[in-house]
Amino acid sequence: MSELTFEQMLDESFKTIRNGEVVDGTVIDVKPDEIVLNIGYKADGIISRSEYTNDSGADLTKAVSVGDAMTAKVLKVNDGEGQVLLTYKRLAAEKGNERLREAYENHEVLKAPVAQILGGGLSVVIEEARVFIPASLVSDTYEKDLSKYQDQEIEFVISEFNPRRNRVIGDRRQLLVAERAEKQRELFERLNVGDAVEGVVKNVTDFGAFVDLGGVDGLLHISEMSWGRVENPKKVFKVGDTLKVLVKDIHDTKIALSLKFPETNPWANASEDYAVGKEITGKVARMTDFGAFIELAPGVDALLHVSQISRAHVDKPSDVLSVGQEITAKIVDLNESEKKISLSMKVLETASEESVEESAQEEE
Repeated sequence: MSELTFEQMLDESFKTIRNGEVVDGTVIDVKPDEIVLNIGYKADGIISRSEYTNDSGADLTKAVSVGDAMTAKVLKVNDGEGQVLLTYKRLAAEKGNERLREAYENHEVLKAPVAQILGGGLSVVIEEARVFIPASLVSDTYEKDLSKYQDQEIEFVISEFNPRRNRVIGDRRQLLVAERAEKQRELFERLNVGDAVEGVVKNVTDFGAFVDLGGVDGLLHISEMSWGRVENPKKVFKVGDTLKVLVKDIHDTKIALSLKFPETNPWANASEDYAVGKEITGKVARMTDFGAFIELAPGVDALLHVSQISRAHVDKPSDVLSVGQEITAKIVDLNESEKKISLSMKVLETASEESVEESAQEEE
């Protein structure tokens, strides 16, 4: 029986390792770009910066210290210089992928900060395993600029898991849709026609404004913005405004809103405010060939017929009146049910002339 050499006995005293094997070790040296591990083998294990982290500028001396215990995976038993090449990053990613697989199978909600903004979506990292969230799955509404999500912690689920094809897809949208549906359900359970509620203007269009009531949007149509006329909603409201609105109608998931509260109805005391025979002042709001409409108050327009403008003949109202002009007239007719008021300037002229004539006769 031949005797073993010292070198052979030394070799046999160390364990054997293979490529792909997971090994435990202790840090015996660390440099900014390299970690050296004692792994109980005849050669030390080396973890380069690129095999420790994806951060190309990381200083490894700030990440680990001599004496730290580490677990790594063997990339190559002999790198040609007698050293064992190890990876910490890939082993962590494998563990992370296992974590993602479990989350995918259990429909678990995960939470992580956004690590990177990509052209088509967001990238997040779970235990060194990357998850891609496409822009279409980031929100339940269209997001043109994703930069606001940088470093923001978000919740999501894994909707597709295929690490072999490097395809692990996250979905935040379905969580937001579900959350919104729950808020809608709760809101519709307690919301009734006639309720006064508070909301925030979410969007303003030419025909109205959409108001967020707390997870549900209601439409405030231009015709319901005021008892008077609103020409352009964008000049009255802006996104972010807080409004107290009246629930006018609920149809399925659509809510119609109004700012025309009954207690502010300008026609509420019409019989007193616009009694026949009363002199009143108003502004010319608009004109037609047959007369001018005079705004007496927001939401209350009265007709001044062309024949009632003056005792003198008037072909068209625009010949003697202009939009915005303030006039004084007498109310000659009131129809509350149809919300119609008729005015006359002519009768005031007649009354004025009769008064002058009476004064002259008295002097004589």
